[in-house]
Amino acid sequence: MKPERGPLRVALLGCGVVGTEVVRLLREQAVDLAARVGVPLELAGIAVRRADKVRAGVAKELLTTDAHGLVTRDDVDIVIEVIGGIEPARTLMLEAMKTGKSVITANKALLAEDGATLFAAAREYGADLYYEASVAGAIPLLRPLRESLVGDHVHRVLGIVNGTTNYILDQMDTYGAGFNDALEEAQALGYAEADPTADVEGFDAAAKAAILAQLAFHTPVVAADVHREGITEVSAADVAGAKGMDCVVKLLAICERVPSEDGRNGRGVSVRVYPAMIPRSHPLASVREAYNAVFVEAESAGSLMFYGAGAGGAPTASAILGDLVAVARNVVGGTPGPVEVTYAKLPVLPMGETVTRYYIQLDVADEAGVLATVAEEFARHGVSIQAVRQVGLGEEAQLVVVTHRAPDAALSATVEVLRGLEMVREVASVMRVEGEE
Repeated sequence: MKPERGPLRVALLGCGVVGTEVVRLLREQAVDLAARVGVPLELAGIAVRRADKVRAGVAKELLTTDAHGLVTRDDVDIVIEVIGGIEPARTLMLEAMKTGKSVITANKALLAEDGATLFAAAREYGADLYYEASVAGAIPLLRPLRESLVGDHVHRVLGIVNGTTNYILDQMDTYGAGFNDALEEAQALGYAEADPTADVEGFDAAAKAAILAQLAFHTPVVAADVHREGITEVSAADVAGAKGMDCVVKLLAICERVPSEDGRNGRGVSVRVYPAMIPRSHPLASVREAYNAVFVEAESAGSLMFYGAGAGGAPTASAILGDLVAVARNVVGGTPGPVEVTYAKLPVLPMGETVTRYYIQLDVADEAGVLATVAEEFARHGVSIQAVRQVGLGEEAQLVVVTHRAPDAALSATVEVLRGLEMVREVASVMRVEGEE
């Protein structure tokens, strides 16, 4: 008969917005968590930068500034990391795993930059590494990719994975707000940081896209592999142009397996983040305010959609607690969790090879032959036009062109040539179009 096991001891690195919520949930749900795991879960300590700072609901005797000492303590079984950034998070997580401790993290930046080192350490030292909270907050997304769909063939992951940018674009579309006004409102509501660069320039979404692509396609992908464009250049003209097409602008993270000519494993993966128009009939078009939603398209499972709160203290803490229960059960049962496999090693294809569509709005001279000249440039670059609309504006005119699918390199080259035409006064708007053609 197995001896009865005592409580599992948990070390927490960081006690900001998310960390404080983790402490609260551990305290308030202690009885339920013990029943679900089979043994109680106890906080062994909390590593912080300032131990003298008052934190509501957090016992002062648990606080320590010695993070390294905490993660290497013999009485700690599991480490939760919510301090963020690359260092000292990476070193602390590696030290924890070297001493056989399993780790739970919400650190998307570290996973997207150097996840391979962490995964290798988990395999070498027999530790679990769980990170559901690193992408899309409370939405159960990574575990379905990592476990539920591991027997399937994922073709595409498409979604809204940054709540700040979704809120800003939603305000621009719904209320006609300008970018700066919408950003200020997002900051006032706490959706955007004082320095919103990581969100509005797409860095946050790119890190999440790298994590999603690696899981979906079993291939190494880092943040630097992801083609990234933010939303700072999205204008009122872009939003109005989308409305004219019965579309809406969203910052999308898109991960695709690009099929090979024989239709087998694929010749590579395409991973990109950029603002794009999608039809209002598409389910992602109705994702409003700071919510997230992700579509997963798999060969056998078909299309799956995951929707919910993508950020915030409580939603992120919920995902961390879910990981904690899973890891604790593994510890109690003596069984390891799943390990990351990147056996496919598919190349990440350059953006120029990605096949997409463009919406292009041109301010042109209102004279004969303009449309023919513009159409000739598209044809010369091998780009087929799906629709064109010309509106006269006195001495000037507005020309709107929507293309069929073509390599991005051919589309962008066409736009550059159009910018140099004498009859083109301005290329007022260029945006990719996603969704069914």
